[in-house]
Amino acid sequence: MKKFNFPLDTVLNYKDQVLDNLKSEHAQILAKVAQQENKINMMADQRNAACAKFKEETQTGISINAMREYEAYITHMGKKILAEQGVLLTLKRKEEQKRSQVVEARKEKASIEKLKEKKLTLYNKEAQRSEELFIEEFVSNTMSVRNNR
Repeated sequence: MKKFNFPLDTVLNYKDQVLDNLKSEHAQILAKVAQQENKINMMADQRNAACAKFKEETQTGISINAMREYEAYITHMGKKILAEQGVLLTLKRKEEQKRSQVVEARKEKASIEKLKEKKLTLYNKEAQRSEELFIEEFVSNTMSVRNNR
């Protein structure tokens, strides 16, 4: 009997490649999200350290110019943190979109794989039937040859 041939194997291979690419892109976006979160945390730590140092120095005495510099730095860092949080939000949206694309690609691949499994099951049943018919024919021919002797 001929070998099983699934006509959508090329489509299945293509869907597998697409899924791998999407997973890779998703992983890259996740890495960017983690990097952005670390950047924001570092900036927040710097701002908090400046706030603590400002409070400490105000208790021991500080010049007005130094106070203004601290306030300007703290305000500037706050604005930078807000801007970076906006970037983080954009990255998270991209990550959600990419995740949904990965899920959709998995569904498409799974549906083709299920179709392949069904076709393979049908092929195996047909092969078994064919084999059983061949055996029956062989036995029948062998019996008829013995009876003719």
